[in-house]
Amino acid sequence: APPPLGFLTQPPPRRRTRTRKEPESPAAMSDGKDTLDLSALGAAVPNAAELSAEDKANLVESIKNTLQGLAARHTDVLESLEPKVRKRVEALREIQSQHDEFEAKFFEERAALEAKYQKMYEPLYSKRHDVVNGVVEAEGVTKDSGEAAPDEKEEKGVPDFWLNAMKNHEILAEEIQERDEEALKYLKDIKWYRITEPKGFKLEFHFNTNPFFKNEVLSKTYHMIDEDEPILEKAIGTEIEWYPGKSLTQKVLKKKPKKGSKNTKPITKIENCESFFNFFSPPQVPDDDEEIDEDTVS
Repeated sequence: APPPLGFLTQPPPRRRTRTRKEPESPAAMSDGKDTLDLSALGAAVPNAAELSAEDKANLVESIKNTLQGLAARHTDVLESLEPKVRKRVEALREIQSQHDEFEAKFFEERAALEAKYQKMYEPLYSKRHDVVNGVVEAEGVTKDSGEAAPDEKEEKGVPDFWLNAMKNHEILAEEIQERDEEALKYLKDIKWYRITEPKGFKLEFHFNTNPFFKNEVLSKTYHMIDEDEPILEKAIGTEIEWYPGKSLTQKVLKKKPKKGSKNTKPITKIENCESFFNFFSPPQVPDDDEEIDEDTVS
């Protein structure tokens, strides 16, 4: 897997127009006239965790019967072709079958390779953390190197490392507002984890004690529908515990009352505002076929 910052800088995959409740129709490979409507089936499927063994068995049987009916219709289409054309189509199906076998093997080997290198990355990430946060001194740096003046306090590690790393990235730089920067100076590490149940990955932002919020760790977890082809099911972010008056995702607007108004006190209004920390409040993925605009997914 890529380094943690790599995953941070890549927006979650765009949600497709199919949902968890409505599996993509196998008939999508047909000529478009022979489509499969699974809407009734999808509407009947609750959260997988809520299904009993009997419900799961009934669901599997229902899907099986539906697909068998679809296969029968496709057989009718195939039989309507001229013999020579039919043989060509059958040859193409065999080629596709071989391709699918290779692809399955590719995904299997890729997963093993990613797991192997992730273990090799981890010690490097630990060393990076220690150098950035002044836990250890980098090799080759001595007390005489860049010695501070007597009245100056010696800086530990690399101040504002993650803030600068994020600001130097084309995509992230647009998300970070000027008012976010002071809080992001307290960011000491970003970690990435693969999760298996449910499939997906998790980002953790570790902060030093700061005057903005109580949380030591802010996380965002991505649940994916398909492990091999990343299709977002939902994203879950940490609820930030802001200290009073310190929220960076809201701003307080004060407006003078109109002339002649009995209320002489300023009118206070709270509005949401742009902030990097909105990253931890992802939009909910709808359960219908409504397409999400790319700009709303973060």
